[in-house]
Amino acid sequence: MTFANATSTLFVDRDASNTARQNQPSGAGRRTTIETQTIQPATAARRGLPRPIRRTAGPLLLVGIWQILSSTGLLPADILAGPDTVISSAAKLWATGELQDALVTSLQRALSGLAIGATAGITLAVLSGLFRIGEDIIDSTMQMLRTIPNVALIPLLIIWFGIAEKPKVALIALATAFPLYLNVYAGIRNVDQTLIEAGRTLGLRRAGLIRHVILPGALPNALVGLRYSLGIAWLALVFGEQINATAGIGYLMSNAREFFQTDVIVVCLVVYALLGLVVDMIVRLLERLLLAWRPAFSGT
Repeated sequence: MTFANATSTLFVDRDASNTARQNQPSGAGRRTTIETQTIQPATAARRGLPRPIRRTAGPLLLVGIWQILSSTGLLPADILAGPDTVISSAAKLWATGELQDALVTSLQRALSGLAIGATAGITLAVLSGLFRIGEDIIDSTMQMLRTIPNVALIPLLIIWFGIAEKPKVALIALATAFPLYLNVYAGIRNVDQTLIEAGRTLGLRRAGLIRHVILPGALPNALVGLRYSLGIAWLALVFGEQINATAGIGYLMSNAREFFQTDVIVVCLVVYALLGLVVDMIVRLLERLLLAWRPAFSGT
């Protein structure tokens, strides 16, 4: 096609469009009615039962199977007491006040050890994550010490601190320090370098970068480490309360083991499980409050 033909065709198209506009009725094209439709997320249509009910379905199903096995005799009482026996034993321990006293004592030990371990772990992780000299001095030592089983340190802790409360708290502190150290250190080192450069471009100095960029970026990992540390705290508490304990949940379990009281042992295990569930709910609440600025995938 030549340039002249293309030009003539263009003029013809323009004339045709102008003619079509003139033939339209007055007001046409000015106002258009658009039908609106509300769009809901696909997950909202599939909600069904509330999540708290669905989350309790698994434990209730497990208890139901346990009760059926106990009632039919497939699970003898000398092997594992039934749920009804466990509930009655828990009521007796609560009525005498033994369960409350043991619970308070165990909570004091766990929280004291967690406070010491968390303070040490987070402090060392911040020093190691922010400064290269801190990494050279601290990280290799922590990586070496974390491979030592905590249970293997019990004899040394008894020699160093005796058989009172100190070795129990020290064991919990050692067990909870390493998960927090590893997660906080990884969170600091995994902060996006682009955010660091953007902060420097905006005029932030070292202190401003640490406060407004690095520490908020490491917060998700820190909360994951806190969840691990809380779970390990109860595990270390069980071992710690075997060291000449005269009170606590572990003390109740030791006495029940001597007299083959499986119902009391199960009561203590349920208490440990409920405590773990409560602290996990607390950490989830902290994640919602502290990480509201970072929307994340919550499942389908």
